[in-house]
Amino acid sequence: MSSTPITIYATSWCPFCRRLLADLDHKNIPYTTVDVDADATAAAWVESVNSGNRVVPTVLYSDGSHATNPPAGQVARRYKELSAL
Repeated sequence: MSSTPITIYATSWCPFCRRLLADLDHKNIPYTTVDVDADATAAAWVESVNSGNRVVPTVLYSDGSHATNPPAGQVARRYKELSAL
């Protein structure tokens, strides 16, 4: 797990990933990105939490919870909650 409360499993070609990352950048929300095309272990984790499908973006929060293709506002709220702990 990274030192940031948010890890985003993504790909470079995914428009949903690019949009989420751009929105979080605009909101100044820090995150760590893991490219599932380059990391087989990360891809396997994404598949394990998405019924065998490699759905991106999948977000892992520092408390162990995760969300699949969440809106940036939801991720920003979780970041604020987790940063307050």
